[in-house]
Amino acid sequence: MTLVKFNPAKNNGSLMPGFNDVFDSIINDTFFNDRLTSRVPAANISETEDYYHVELAAPGLKKEDFKLNLDRNVLNVSVENKGTNSGDQKNYSKREYSYSSWVRSFTLPDSANLENIEAAYTDGVLKIDIAKRDEARVGRRQIEIK
Repeated sequence: MTLVKFNPAKNNGSLMPGFNDVFDSIINDTFFNDRLTSRVPAANISETEDYYHVELAAPGLKKEDFKLNLDRNVLNVSVENKGTNSGDQKNYSKREYSYSSWVRSFTLPDSANLENIEAAYTDGVLKIDIAKRDEARVGRRQIEIK
């Protein structure tokens, strides 16, 4: 006869403690985690005196792959996967390159000048510069102490 220890802390109120362990091992497997995680590029957002800057890390793409749309004050950056099949087929034992379609949306502040947005794609980074309105720019001056 085999003794099986019962751990009530790990049970989490389940009537069948081993049953949940099976699903946890499947769900936490890296094969499934890689596919369940949404694949959108990381973004850096910064601000200078005259501009808001958005940088998206999206290596391996071309500037023609990107679509930038402005819907009211929401800037949408999207990439459509064009699944090209080359004649040179390889038998991969593991393939981690995966560029799928994605959309990233940014709500722009009221101080953004929606008429002056520029974008450039260099070295795998999409850089978007959004100008600020004149009234939103920070005025700096020296204040004299009396």
